[in-house]
Amino acid sequence: MAKKIVVLTGAGMSADSGLKTFRDEDGLWEGHDVMEVASPHGFARNPDLVLEFYNQRRRQLLSALPNEGHKALALLQAHYDVTIVTQNVDDLHERAGSSQVLHLHGELFKVRSTGNPNLILDWKTDITVGSKCPEGYQLRPHIVWFGEEVPLLPKAAHITQSADILVIIGTSLQVYPAAGLIHYAPQGVPMYLVDPKPTLGSGDFSNLKVIAETAAVGVPTLVADLICKAV
Repeated sequence: MAKKIVVLTGAGMSADSGLKTFRDEDGLWEGHDVMEVASPHGFARNPDLVLEFYNQRRRQLLSALPNEGHKALALLQAHYDVTIVTQNVDDLHERAGSSQVLHLHGELFKVRSTGNPNLILDWKTDITVGSKCPEGYQLRPHIVWFGEEVPLLPKAAHITQSADILVIIGTSLQVYPAAGLIHYAPQGVPMYLVDPKPTLGSGDFSNLKVIAETAAVGVPTLVADLICKAV
């Protein structure tokens, strides 16, 4: 039976594909206060602004391509049972060929009904005020905003508990939920962190190997090493 690799990915995974998936160092996201464009309050106050913000992100994603890191992770599936738990809302893991991907924070190419949160639709065009679901409610991005629960977090924790190997890419070990998920990994399992500016939180990381590179550079190197260990 193939060993189980659980991969936790964050904004740094898609940075080499040209996507800014979270706020910049100045606290702004593409020039906007994140609470204006990524919170229920912001949506209620100015739905036109919020919908257009995500329309722009969606258009940008349509032209983005998986980078070498995304492609390398897909190669692991021939040798391991791989599940990716990502904080990113893009579909670059899937486009690269990864088949088991859990999106903690939602998906940019999906929308949902404001009146029925279980009514989720695939969507690659713009949404405007007046865009309605089949039940007649306004559509909104299928994104977990600040102040909202992360409904897939328990499932992500359960997946992490099954890891024989844990890989963290492009997300700080001080930023939640990824920082919390690593504590669900079985004690002593090999852990790898790929990040150009690695930051370790508190805890015992004696079983952690750090690769201080971007995802496009560091992940192919790590994957080659893991494949060699599997054959």
